[in-house]
Amino acid sequence: MIKYFDRGTIIVIVVTILLFTVALFVKGFTNALLLETGVLLVSIKLIMMSYRNSVNYSDLKNELNEIRRMLEEKNQKKIN
Repeated sequence: MIKYFDRGTIIVIVVTILLFTVALFVKGFTNALLLETGVLLVSIKLIMMSYRNSVNYSDLKNELNEIRRMLEEKNQKKIN
């Protein structure tokens, strides 16, 4: 988990959950809870998108390194 989440993301996760919990106890089960739940879901969605972007970036970086390695091998064969 630490591999894909930076310190800022982890802080946002903790603060979001903490604020949602506080709002739950302060507001109780009222209509305001629906608003708080919506904010929590948006935060969760943004965190999931950030995680997925990190995974995609890592995969793309690995593929580009593989292409670079193949091109270097090809150039070495041409030189020899």
